[in-house]
Amino acid sequence: MSDPKHSSPAPKGQPEEKAAEKPPAYIPPPTQEKRQRSVVHYIAILFAAAFLLMLMTYLMDRRQNEEVVDSLNQSVSGLRESLSNMQSVQDIYEENQSLLQEIDRLEDQVDELERQDSAHAAELEQAEQTRQAMDWFWQIDEAYVLGRYSLCRELIQSLEDSGLSERLPQESTTDNGRFSPALRYQEIREALY
Repeated sequence: MSDPKHSSPAPKGQPEEKAAEKPPAYIPPPTQEKRQRSVVHYIAILFAAAFLLMLMTYLMDRRQNEEVVDSLNQSVSGLRESLSNMQSVQDIYEENQSLLQEIDRLEDQVDELERQDSAHAAELEQAEQTRQAMDWFWQIDEAYVLGRYSLCRELIQSLEDSGLSERLPQESTTDNGRFSPALRYQEIREALY
């Protein structure tokens, strides 16, 4: 038998050396357990990193959603304010239309009152002229009754010149069967001229 310690070196390319360089087919348990622990630690770190990334993503999305909600709330507030302003403008417009209608109604009323005032002024002017004519008439009648015919003629001439003889009432207001002032004036005039 030959001694393996003293054996001569084997020539190159022999299978013995190849077998020594190969890893052993059987791994002892402590090395396998160590590898399993490393894999578990690696997986746990990956899960923790993934959880942290998901948490950061959730927080960022939440912050972004809060900003969007705040922006939408501001938009809604702006829309409510502009709607309120539009409602105010609508109310003001309707009030303005109502006031314009009231102005038209009042202008019509003013026009009617001005027409009535003109009619009353004309009636007042006629009444004043009738009063003046009656004043002349009473002076003429008194002068005639007293027999002062020259004064009566002068008064008749003044009445004619003023144009008030047409304003003497044509009807009697006393219902005593007597002449009206216009008829009495004509009677006196015809008697004197």
